[in-house]
Amino acid sequence: MARDHENMSNSFEVTPKQAHELLSAESRAVLIDVREPQEFALSRIDNCLLIPMQTIPSELQKLEALADEKDLLILCHHGVRSLQVTAWLRARGLENCYSIAGGIDRWSREIDTTIPTY
Repeated sequence: MARDHENMSNSFEVTPKQAHELLSAESRAVLIDVREPQEFALSRIDNCLLIPMQTIPSELQKLEALADEKDLLILCHHGVRSLQVTAWLRARGLENCYSIAGGIDRWSREIDTTIPTY
């Protein structure tokens, strides 16, 4: 899992490139989008789970179950909300969750230019 990767164990963030590599590996990670539904409708990455930030506490049990199997990669617009969610989850014992630095905005510039920016 990602926690074994060099330079990631103490970090709360991964780059879009690192996240893309983890998602491309055989089922090693799951992408969690914490933006609002209207943002998700404008721009999204395929195969991600939409769990808006304000619903994270009520979805903690589901996230714990997912984290038992895979690394959680948390995504938002620019990386601020995802970092907050990652810190909150880490404080509750989910050590294998990471914020994607720069959010979907950076992802769309570095990984997939077909994803609209807003």
